[in-house]
Amino acid sequence: MKRILVLGCGNRFFGDDGFGPEVVDHFLKSHPVPEHTEILDAGTSVRNLLFDIILGEERPEKIVIIDAVDAGRNPGEVFELQLSEIPHKNLDNFCMHSLPTSNLLLELQQYCGVEVQVISAQVESIPDCVRPGLSPPMLRAVPEVCARIMDAIQPSARISHQ
Repeated sequence: MKRILVLGCGNRFFGDDGFGPEVVDHFLKSHPVPEHTEILDAGTSVRNLLFDIILGEERPEKIVIIDAVDAGRNPGEVFELQLSEIPHKNLDNFCMHSLPTSNLLLELQQYCGVEVQVISAQVESIPDCVRPGLSPPMLRAVPEVCARIMDAIQPSARISHQ
């Protein structure tokens, strides 16, 4: 069990929806992962992972969610969302935007004392059929999100050494 868990959410087979897993891949190839941090490609299994965390005896202190959303912003724009701001668009039954999953995040934060941070990027589009690969604006957003992940995981490392 690590103190910080970073989860890249999304379906690689549906264009910009695969943003979270793409960020995880890029991060693991180009950044050091501190010992207190676990970074996972959650794909479309985020609900199962969060459910396991809620039921488990040990939990991370912080969960950082990386996901693509349609929030009416400019394609590729990177921003943070509060849990109450997550758009509830049920793209499929296993996405982070469906109510059961976003409610699990709220429960972890409110009742289990886990800090939850959501780092998002605005999709250009999500296709109706299988079409892997991110749009150019989302590809350009990947390094910025990796930098934000470093910011999110580093303060805890400094705190633990004081």
